[in-house]
Amino acid sequence: MKKLLLVLMTFTLVYSVNAQIETPQPSPAAKLEQKVGLTDVVLEYSRPNMRGRTIFGDLVPHDKMWRTGANKNTMITFSNDVEIAGNTLKAGPYAIFTKPMKESWDVYFYSDTENWGTPRKWDDAKVAAKTNVPVYTMPMKIESFTMTFDDVSSTGATLGMLWENSYVGVEFKVPTDKAVTAAIDKVMNGPSAADYYTAAVYYSSEGKDINKAKMWMDKAMSMTEKPAFWQLRQQSLIYAKAGDKKGAIAAAKKSLAGAEEAGNADYVKMNKESLKEWGSM
Repeated sequence: MKKLLLVLMTFTLVYSVNAQIETPQPSPAAKLEQKVGLTDVVLEYSRPNMRGRTIFGDLVPHDKMWRTGANKNTMITFSNDVEIAGNTLKAGPYAIFTKPMKESWDVYFYSDTENWGTPRKWDDAKVAAKTNVPVYTMPMKIESFTMTFDDVSSTGATLGMLWENSYVGVEFKVPTDKAVTAAIDKVMNGPSAADYYTAAVYYSSEGKDINKAKMWMDKAMSMTEKPAFWQLRQQSLIYAKAGDKKGAIAAAKKSLAGAEEAGNADYVKMNKESLKEWGSM
């Protein structure tokens, strides 16, 4: 019995040591990150090799769905909505599946990204975008399956796929102009109520020009249709610091009413304490 236990312990020790040995993967993982305009694009895929094999029409059959690489499905993530073949693809991650044919490929952006290879059961409802792109024959062979970001500009890029002597590219557009135009309009239209409010609270808390803080707070409140009780609380404190006790009391009473309505005991307590300090209770 002791000999058997010794043999088992020895086997376990040898197995544990062997399990720590790392060997190269036949289809190593790759990760590409590309900024396209103002959009972050991340691509994760595995890269099988030719190893003397015929790829398209043999290892990867024509007219059949392919995982587009090896191992877990290839995945692309967009930080903003993008446009592919005239369709809007919402920001987020997508699996990329393809159907290689002799003259063209169908390329699918699939919302379910947790598949080892192609989905066991294909669901057309999960196809967020589909496009058909032509196959270009290259003058040289590419040993490892390769994906690229080509023709990168401020408005879009091309997702390239190369293997054997074939290249296909999927163009996508990013909403750079829309985002930049919106930012320009915002700046040119002047600060928002939130900007004025944040600046006022900062100036007050840091002991900077309290009159300027009061002016900014007044601007913020005038631009806010229904100020919240916590905003009115800050307004009352700034008024008090600026020496406007009457204005501070008026703002504190509004904040108190709002806090009572919202059931916020902390703000009720703080407002009552301030009103008592300012001689209003």
